[in-house]
Amino acid sequence: MSDDASTPAAERIPNKGKLAKDLNEVIRYTLWSVFKLKDTLPEDRAGYADEVQELFDQLAAKDVTIRGTYDLSGLRADADLMIWWHAETADQLQEAYNLFRRTKLGRALEPVWSNMALHRPAEFNRSHIPAFLADETPRNYISVYPFVRSYDWYLLPDEDRRRMLADHGKMARGYPDVRANTVASFSLGDYEWILAFEA
Repeated sequence: MSDDASTPAAERIPNKGKLAKDLNEVIRYTLWSVFKLKDTLPEDRAGYADEVQELFDQLAAKDVTIRGTYDLSGLRADADLMIWWHAETADQLQEAYNLFRRTKLGRALEPVWSNMALHRPAEFNRSHIPAFLADETPRNYISVYPFVRSYDWYLLPDEDRRRMLADHGKMARGYPDVRANTVASFSLGDYEWILAFEA
């Protein structure tokens, strides 16, 4: 869960078309990092949170944004914490990740899963901008999942793919408070896309 205590309704974005055009020119990398505790934290946790907050403040000054931190302990048996961060370069995210791992809390955690992705314009709807890139308010809850399209998808005519994606998007209209973040995965991961839905 993120630190934000309220979940805002869908935000109306003035000049959305112009904003989408400008944001589609932006390269922004994003990283989800999942960790599990190696062992129970000590009773005296003085300094753990302060050290992490100090690091997050230093990262913010370098344009590394912490979109949210999430407690996964009741949701997965193999994970306790997820950090969602984004930055202008993959190198910045790598550095942030390694700096976090050097904190007291980071040393008490073991990596479970990480995946990096980046924004690129949507295939058929260039106005579909990830909420994080549009600087929308982070939400309290998130569902993150990797996505891979079948080979058959790419054999379909463009018009069929466009129609199917439009139909898929229309299904979400009844849930304006759920904000989508669809980004292209790359490098060593097995995925094409990472989807993160915030509510």
